[in-house]
Amino acid sequence: MNTKPAYRVGLIVPSPNTTMETEIPAMLRARESISAERFSFHSSRMRMMEVTPEQLAAMDRDSDRCALELSDARMDVMAYACLVAIMSMGLGYHRVSQQRLHGVTVANGGAAPVTSSAGALVQGLQAMGAKKVSIVAPYMKPLTQLVINYLENEGIEVIDSLSLEIPDNLLVGARDPKAPAELWKRLNVQGADAIVASACVQMPSLAAVPLIEEASGLPVVSSAVCTTWSILKQLGLDSRVPGAGALLSGRF
Repeated sequence: MNTKPAYRVGLIVPSPNTTMETEIPAMLRARESISAERFSFHSSRMRMMEVTPEQLAAMDRDSDRCALELSDARMDVMAYACLVAIMSMGLGYHRVSQQRLHGVTVANGGAAPVTSSAGALVQGLQAMGAKKVSIVAPYMKPLTQLVINYLENEGIEVIDSLSLEIPDNLLVGARDPKAPAELWKRLNVQGADAIVASACVQMPSLAAVPLIEEASGLPVVSSAVCTTWSILKQLGLDSRVPGAGALLSGRF
């Protein structure tokens, strides 16, 4: 009989997104190969088709309903898996969102810690001591600038950024997961402490993370990597995931 502990992971995701529901389970399944814990994954969706400030704001308002639905199923942890939906709501907003959504779960009798991709990216970089980074993002340049401003408000300087300027979220999710292994070469990384291979939960990059680390000699993270790290932290588990880069090596 299997008596290994199992954890329910709730994901709050934009309606067209598929990458976080692919990459986070892939990382935690890889972790199962070296640990006793087991995980199941459960999603609730916020409606959004284009990454624009208007649609992001409308989507964020829907996150409370998602947290309520997931708490009906008694999650052990929840992750709000949209970076710019949080960042577009104002500097430091991940703290407000996480506290509010946690309150929703408490009021529903299914208390669960809540992390967010925005907060996880900040905290993951800080955990590694990364004060200067270069980033790859699929966004239009104004949204990438929003991400830069958000990170810099948290004490993380963005040395350089690459904006792919893809407004259609479905097209972002359809990109080659190894594409960032070439894209990062267009960045100035001189003086950087780390590279963000994908500053977006929807742009696939997991396959590229170890490739960029090997080629650049720098720690490499993504929104998905940082969110997985934060999920493990919220569950009180060590942060070891094979093949997912420095942040998930267990050292942080």
